[in-house]
Amino acid sequence: MQAALDCQTPDHTPCAFMMYKGLKNRCADSRAFILAQLDLGLDTVVELPIRAPVVVNDHYNLHGLPVSYDPRVRTREWLEPKTGEEDVLIKEYTTPGGCLRVEVQKTSDWPWGDHVPFLDDHLVARSRKYLVERPEDLEALSYLLTPPTPAEVEAYHRDSAPYQQLVEQNRLLVAGGWGVGADLIGWICGLKNMIFMTYRQPDFLRDLLDLISTWNRARMEAAFTIPLDLYIKRAWYENCDFWTPAAWQEFILPLLTEEVRLAHQAGVKFGYLISSNAMPLVESIIAADVDVLIGVDPRQYDLEKLAGQARGRLCLWGGVNGHLTIERGSPEDVESEVASAMQMLAPQGGFILSPVDNVREDSAGIEANVKRLVQSWEHWR
Repeated sequence: MQAALDCQTPDHTPCAFMMYKGLKNRCADSRAFILAQLDLGLDTVVELPIRAPVVVNDHYNLHGLPVSYDPRVRTREWLEPKTGEEDVLIKEYTTPGGCLRVEVQKTSDWPWGDHVPFLDDHLVARSRKYLVERPEDLEALSYLLTPPTPAEVEAYHRDSAPYQQLVEQNRLLVAGGWGVGADLIGWICGLKNMIFMTYRQPDFLRDLLDLISTWNRARMEAAFTIPLDLYIKRAWYENCDFWTPAAWQEFILPLLTEEVRLAHQAGVKFGYLISSNAMPLVESIIAADVDVLIGVDPRQYDLEKLAGQARGRLCLWGGVNGHLTIERGSPEDVESEVASAMQMLAPQGGFILSPVDNVREDSAGIEANVKRLVQSWEHWR
C-alpha cells in the first residue's frame, strides 16, 4: 500500500475496499471487521478513530473525530404536525453569536425519528429551511464548529491503542480523517444554494469555506497526534456536478492545497475522495500535490486518459463500480471490470483496486461477486 501511494511498482497491486458496509454489518465489532477483510486476502486499511459497525450520531456522514459544539450552545427540537402534508421537524441552535434554525420535512424514509442531526446527507433533499442562509449566520455557525477538546483527543488515543498492535502485527496501513469542505455546505446550506452562491454571493461562500477549512485543519492537527500513513478528505460534493472547473480553482483549490501542505508537514499522505464527474479537475488535483485520488469509478472516469495523466504523479484507488458491478452484476461482469482496471491502471504502479464507493448490501450473490473480484485480482496482480 505504501509503495502504491508513492506511485512506485509494488510487489503486487494492492486491493483494499474503500468501504464494505455489507461485511461490516455482519461483524461484532471493528476488530472482527478488520480480521474478516484479512481473511479475504485484502490489503486491509485500519481507519482511526475506530468507527463502530453501527453508528448513530449527529454527524453520521462525517467519519472521524467527534463533532462537538461550544458548551454555551443550547439546542431544542420539536415536531409540527401538518394536516394532509408531511410533518415538519424543527431544530434551533442558540449560540452566543445568534440563533440558527433548520426545518426538515419528515418524509416516510426519514431515518432519524423525531430528531434532526447536524451533519447528514438526508438533510440535503428534505430541508425546507437550511441552517445557514446568510453571512450573518456565520458567527453563530462558528460556535458549532469547534476544535476537538482535550478529552476527545485523549479518548481518540485511548480507543485507538488496541488497534495499533493489530496494525504492527499485520503491517497494515493506518488512515485517518475524514476531512470535509464543500460537502458540509451541502448539509447546512443545500447543494442548489451552494451553486448559486458561486455566482450571487462569492464573498459569503469564500468566508463560509474559510470557516470550515479553519475548523477542518484543527481536526487534522488533532488526528495527527497519532501516527497516520494517510489522511482522507471526503469531497463527493466538490465535483463538476456542482462546481465549474473555474469556480473549483477559485474557491476549492487554495484551501485543498493548504490542507495537503499541512498533512505533508506531518509526514502523512493526503487522499482526496471524489468519485464522480471529476475528470476536468485531475490536473488541478495533481497540482495541489494530492497523493491519491480515491473513488475512481470506471462509469465516471475515463480510465485510459486518467492513467496517462496520473502516471508517476497521482495514485489511483478504485477501478470497479460497487453498485452496478458488485451488487447488481454477474460474476462475468466482475471479472471483466477487474481485468480492464488492472490492465489499464496497474502496470504503471500507483494503483489500488477497490469497488467504488461501497458494497452496502449483503447476500449470497454479492458475497460470490466479492470472491470473484478477489480471485480475478489475484490472477492479475
